[in-house]
Amino acid sequence: MVGALVVAGAVGALSGHTVVNAGRWLRRPGRPAGPVDEPVAVLLPLRDEADRVTPCLRALLAQREVPRLEIVVLDDGSTDGTADVVRAVAAGDPRVRLVTGSPPPPGWLGKPYACQQLAGQVGPDVTALVFVDADVVLARDAVAAAVTGLRAAGATLLSPYPRIVAGSAGERLVQPLLQWLWLTFLPLRAMERSARPSLAAAGGQFLVLDRAGYARAGGHAAVADKILEDIELARAVKRSGGRIALADGSRLASCRMYDSWAGLRDGYGKSLWATFGSPVAATAVVALLLLLYTAPPVLAGAALVAGEPVAAGVALSTYLLGVAGRLVSARATGGRGWPDAFAHPLSVALLGWLTWRSYHLRRRRRLFWRGRPVL
Repeated sequence: MVGALVVAGAVGALSGHTVVNAGRWLRRPGRPAGPVDEPVAVLLPLRDEADRVTPCLRALLAQREVPRLEIVVLDDGSTDGTADVVRAVAAGDPRVRLVTGSPPPPGWLGKPYACQQLAGQVGPDVTALVFVDADVVLARDAVAAAVTGLRAAGATLLSPYPRIVAGSAGERLVQPLLQWLWLTFLPLRAMERSARPSLAAAGGQFLVLDRAGYARAGGHAAVADKILEDIELARAVKRSGGRIALADGSRLASCRMYDSWAGLRDGYGKSLWATFGSPVAATAVVALLLLLYTAPPVLAGAALVAGEPVAAGVALSTYLLGVAGRLVSARATGGRGWPDAFAHPLSVALLGWLTWRSYHLRRRRRLFWRGRPVL
C-alpha cells in the first residue's frame, strides 16, 4: 500500500506540474500589433512531398503583416515531382525562390544539410529565419506572430509547437504524447533561464531563429549528424550563449506529421533511439512511465478481483490523476482530450514498444528515412 501511495503522489505531482506549466509558464504568441519591421525568410526543405506541400505553400503565400518576406524552398532530391508542384502553386510569385539541393556529404544527415543549404540562400539583409516543414499549415498571421514572439521573449530560438492533427487510432494514441511529455516533465521557465544545454527542447516543424544567433551557434553545421537536429540546435544555441523558448503554437499552425500507422511507426523508429542517450537510460525511463501510468488501471482491476477495495481505489485514483494531466495538456495545446485521454495507459505502453523497436532496428542497422540510412 505504501508503494501505491508513493506512485499516486508522484503522478499527482507530475499532473500538478502540467497544470502550472500550461497555466503559468507556457508562452502563447498573440496576434501581431502591426507589420513586422524586419526582413524575414521562411525556409522550406522538401523531399518527396508532392502530395502534401500544396496546403503548406499556399499558407505561406497568404502570410500577412510581413512586408519584407522571402520564401526559399529547397527540393532535396525528390523523385515524385515535388518541384513541379511548387512551381505550379507559386505561380511566379516573386517572394518564392526554388533551389535544387545537393546530396548530403559524408557526416551529414539529409534534414540538417537541407536546412544548412537553405540558410545559405538567404539574402544578406534578413534578420529572422523561420524553418517550416511540409506537413505544417500556418495561420495567416503565424509568421508575424512568431517573429514578434521571438523578439518579445528576448530569445535566439523560439519553438511555437503546432496543433497536432491526429486522424487514425494510432495517431490519436501516440501523437498527443509529444506535448504531454514536455508539459509534464520539463520545467519551462527553468529551461528558458538556464544556460545548461541539457535542459532544452524544440520542435523542428516550426522554428524561428534570430539569424545572427543562429550563425553564432554554428547553424545546422553544428548538428550535421544529429537525428534530433531540432533539439540539438536548441542545445547549440545555449552553448553559444543564446536563449531558447517554447510556446503553444496551436493558434498559429497545425501539423499532421504522419497519415498512417506505418508512417508513424517508422518516423518514431528513426528517432526514439536518439532521445534517451543510451539503452540503459531508455529502459529506466520507459519502466518508470509504465509504472506511473500503465500499471495503475491493471492493478486496480487486480485489486478488485482480490477483494481489496482500498488498494483498488488508490490505483484507480492514480490512473485518473494521469488522465487529468493528459486532459490539461490537450486543452493547453489545442489537442483532443475527450475521450482519448482515458486511453493514456495504452498510449504509454505503445510508446514503450516503439522505443524498443527503435533500438532493435538501430542495432541491426535497419533504420532508413526517406530512402536514406540513419547514421
